[in-house]
Amino acid sequence: MINLEDIVRPVAMDFRTFEDAFAHALLTENTLLREVLQWATAKRGKQLRPTLVLLSAQLCNRGGAGINDKTIQAAVALELMHTASLIHDDIIDSSDLRRGQESVWKHWNQKIAVLAGDYILSKAMSLIGNLRNLQIMNIVLGLTSSLSSGELMQLNYTGENIFLSEEESMRITELKTASLFSACAEVGAVSAGATMKQQTALREYGRHLGICFQLKDDAFDYSEGEELGKPTMGDIRDGKLTLPLIVSMQRATRADKQYMHNLLLRPLSEDDLQEIKSFVLRYDGLGYTNRKMQEHYNAGLDCLSVFREGRLRSSMEELLRYAVVRTN
Repeated sequence: MINLEDIVRPVAMDFRTFEDAFAHALLTENTLLREVLQWATAKRGKQLRPTLVLLSAQLCNRGGAGINDKTIQAAVALELMHTASLIHDDIIDSSDLRRGQESVWKHWNQKIAVLAGDYILSKAMSLIGNLRNLQIMNIVLGLTSSLSSGELMQLNYTGENIFLSEEESMRITELKTASLFSACAEVGAVSAGATMKQQTALREYGRHLGICFQLKDDAFDYSEGEELGKPTMGDIRDGKLTLPLIVSMQRATRADKQYMHNLLLRPLSEDDLQEIKSFVLRYDGLGYTNRKMQEHYNAGLDCLSVFREGRLRSSMEELLRYAVVRTN
């Protein structure tokens, strides 16, 4: 089993500096806002994105120099952007829970959640502006565009218009998930003065890493609930088709495809969900998704070949491996 602590170890001291800076960025005299921010950041998850910023920067550091404050502030800004996007996503998806506790909009209301998300995003942009680095600014501005475009593209496929192609599904994955991982890796590289070759390699590495994470999440929907410790089929319950089902629909016989099409447009019972899972297994949608994930895993490893072997590169390789073997 891959241990995230082992992956972070090469930048463990820098990560503590990041955590202090992140907490400082959330300070405010507004009582309500402070309560909301504390609630929204109480359970921070795996914090993979700031880890990626720090590892990428250290991988590109010349002469063994330590991570600079520019890298720390960039990591804080990107984690703030991620936090804001989760608050807004929960409103869009009407999600009651986030990491085992009530989402911000559910605990307060939508107005407060929107404003809190906007505030966090503005703090992130302020930090990026203070870096006075046009290249980093352009990367982050491109990221905001990608995240919004991906969410809007996904909203196209709701209600009776839930059917999308594999190409469209992968494009949403690139915009909504991979773009943030890619930006984290590239910003980390730029903040450390990377060469263009290193910067390009890490941008692509982050993209492949993000795709692996999303495809693994898609595969989880068709795994056993006992393994994950949470209900499966969450996306399909929410009316979202992901790659395993999309590919299965493409491969199905005309009769099976029509039957599944009609089933997906009605309210789904637990028996319906089991039937969908059996359909995906029958047409190897899960196997296809896992093979696709393996392709991006291999491509991500290839991106790291421009760096010399060592513990930092090993951590980046292990982070990629973690994306495909994790169980939650």
